[in-house]
Amino acid sequence: MMHGLERLKEMPLSLRLIREMHERLLQSGRGGAKSPGEFRRSQNWIGGTRPGNALFVPPPTTELDTCLDALERFMHEDESRLPALIKAGLLHVQFETIHPFLDGNGRIGRLLVTLYLCVNGVLRKPLLYLSLYLKTHRNDYYRLLQEVREQGAWVAWLDFFLAGIADTANQAFDAATRIVDLFKEDRERITAESDRAGSALRVHDLFQQNPFLTANQLVERTGPSAPTVNAVLSDLERLGAVEEITGRRRGRVFNYSRYLAILSEGTEPLSSPTMGVTA
Repeated sequence: MMHGLERLKEMPLSLRLIREMHERLLQSGRGGAKSPGEFRRSQNWIGGTRPGNALFVPPPTTELDTCLDALERFMHEDESRLPALIKAGLLHVQFETIHPFLDGNGRIGRLLVTLYLCVNGVLRKPLLYLSLYLKTHRNDYYRLLQEVREQGAWVAWLDFFLAGIADTANQAFDAATRIVDLFKEDRERITAESDRAGSALRVHDLFQQNPFLTANQLVERTGPSAPTVNAVLSDLERLGAVEEITGRRRGRVFNYSRYLAILSEGTEPLSSPTMGVTA
């Protein structure tokens, strides 16, 4: 997502950018051997063991260029005057139905929603992720996608999609509020209970920016000596603000565990129907 937003300073939202994001995504995730950054050159399917018994078969490769061209044109058209939220919902179905990659279509399709809303000024920061909502309601999600494909049931899909946007936005607001409250609570405890409050607050500030840090990194970034930083980390451990996660004496890594707990809510992998790929 951040790569895509950075590249938008130089290029428009496009198929080229989607391929770049896909290549980057598969560098460190599952599917690394399935043509990162390249649109598929073979038939894929969703559900079942072969196209003949699949739940859904995306367009054949002979139609892929035409479908992708229509997707890119729809991203940029303004004659319909559709609100950006509605278009984001339509684009997601269009992308998932084309299923242009051998792997990673679901992840890119969810990123595309957030990216599109950022491009069109609905979001100032990429703080809305639909993954948790779609995972929680996965049966409805897959059913509604299929009903659009088979019956043209766009209204039911958009009702579901917009409810997900509202639910996710409310969750993001709640998480942000809890993070602000957590930072305030820990700062107050550090100020009241730490013998090295000044240094401890500087360290606490760094953990807000990066919830995983080593003692050496903290020495480099805050200025105090290594013994002082180690004493501060002991204070923060005692106060429950940070936690050492390696169990080693050297090369220790600390994390801001309660902050991470809020950030990590709902980030378990989103499972999907079995997909096959023919040679």
